[in-house]
Amino acid sequence: MTSGESRRGPFKSAVPSNVVSPVRRCSRTACGRPAVATLTYVYADSTAVLGPLATYAEPHCYDLCAEHSDRLTAPRGWEVVRLTDASAPARPSGDDLEALANAVREAARPHDVPADSDASSARTTNPAARRGHLRVLRSPE
Repeated sequence: MTSGESRRGPFKSAVPSNVVSPVRRCSRTACGRPAVATLTYVYADSTAVLGPLATYAEPHCYDLCAEHSDRLTAPRGWEVVRLTDASAPARPSGDDLEALANAVREAARPHDVPADSDASSARTTNPAARRGHLRVLRSPE
């Protein structure tokens, strides 16, 4: 027998490689989305702890996708503790959006238009000199 063979023949994977994915999937039945959080139950404290995706899968933990982790509820009398990942990028806030809009408006303002040329010729030569196109929209809620 050669080094790459066993009594049953050459080493072969039991599952074709195109079926097995290196991405961990949501533990919920019929959900194939990638997991982003890990759920652990602490039965002694009647607590469900939802935190960042664990380094490796453990049998007593459940990996959940973003949708299922957002909609997670615990049984009556239980507490849900949601741990945040400090290394994960924070979601943009309203202040971030306002700062971005102000930066775009500032970049769109005309800068020192020469006195001998009119504003319309400046707009055609410099597209950034046109009036800002961002608008503030009210929330539909």
